[in-house]
Amino acid sequence: VTLWVERGISTLPPAVSNAKQAKVAVSTTTKRVTKLKTDQMKTSARGAVAETPMPVLSKKSFKKLPQWDFEDVYNQDAPPRQTTCAQSVRNSEDESFKKAFLPNMRLFIHKDNINMSEWNRLSHFNNPFGFMEFKYDDVMASVRLIPKPKEPLLSPKAGSGGCIRCAVVGTAGILNGSKMGKEIDSHDYVFRMNGAIIKGYEEDVGNKTSVYVHTAHSITTSMYLLKKYGYSSVPNDEGIKYVLIPEGMRDFNWLQGLLKGERIAAGPYHNKRPRTYYAGQYNESRFYVLHQDFLRYVRNRFLKSPNLNASFWAIVRPTNGAFTVFLALHTCDTVSLYGFMTEDYKKYSNYYVEKHVKTHVVFYANHDYILEMKTWKKLHDNKIIRLYQRADSDTGTEKQK
Repeated sequence: VTLWVERGISTLPPAVSNAKQAKVAVSTTTKRVTKLKTDQMKTSARGAVAETPMPVLSKKSFKKLPQWDFEDVYNQDAPPRQTTCAQSVRNSEDESFKKAFLPNMRLFIHKDNINMSEWNRLSHFNNPFGFMEFKYDDVMASVRLIPKPKEPLLSPKAGSGGCIRCAVVGTAGILNGSKMGKEIDSHDYVFRMNGAIIKGYEEDVGNKTSVYVHTAHSITTSMYLLKKYGYSSVPNDEGIKYVLIPEGMRDFNWLQGLLKGERIAAGPYHNKRPRTYYAGQYNESRFYVLHQDFLRYVRNRFLKSPNLNASFWAIVRPTNGAFTVFLALHTCDTVSLYGFMTEDYKKYSNYYVEKHVKTHVVFYANHDYILEMKTWKKLHDNKIIRLYQRADSDTGTEKQK
């Protein structure tokens, strides 16, 4: 796959669903597990499926991201969401985006769209993009509890002309003093993620949240890391929808406790009660879990970092904010980003809650922040999204969108 963000072009194979067609790529390490895949997956034109989980693969067996012939094969739901919105991102004329974008990409995993063949296919990919190193029984104990969503994440609102207009609000310092709150809240739906502190910052970040995206790690650590800034709970608007990124085994432990309404039985959150973290707004019918195919698709087609060729490849993934942006692009017609990294990021503090002190953006090895920054700029320049940028860090004067 040609890196879309750098070259503006993509030569992607058509998405297919028959795992039988998927051969193993040419790396020596990968060849050693060819027989495992062939023997274990047992898919055929007659519809036979694998009966047992394939042997567990280890990340240590690979010096860089392994490349399988089925790396760029994803589940898709048919038909794609229909829209009457003329401004919809689905009507974009940008050729490179059209080649990379799958409008009917499967977004969510649930108990009805996973079987042994799917398990074996996804077991070739490291987390959060698959189940490499995970044991079947450990993960499936949680996945079997995830109900099939009864409704789409978002629907057009009355009087919207069929358009779903969304804002995605990050936590970057560029929002400090921006006075973008009213504009953000004017959208039909507002996405937030991680430590989304609202109280006391409404003028800059708004106070509406329709979709909150998180991991078990982000929802638990925000409680104590951000307490000094006034953080007391996740956004809890009436009817809010919560979306979990299944980042690691700890997230499946979290899911099991959450969906059963019990204390967590194992892992780093042992004995915690997940339902107490949703400020009284948890509802099974409004809880979604992102699919591993969707997470891998976002990485492969839009945010494929060169760090995936490094020895620490297994920890490299897009940020929670980046996954949220692409979730919005697949569920909304128009998407505006606020509080995301821009080219002048050095002018601003790391987070918008840091009002009275100038801090620096912290670059963690597991995320490629510069690649994401360039991607948002490219999507903005190509009129696929609108990115909030500031021309003057003192007055908050906004650049042309």
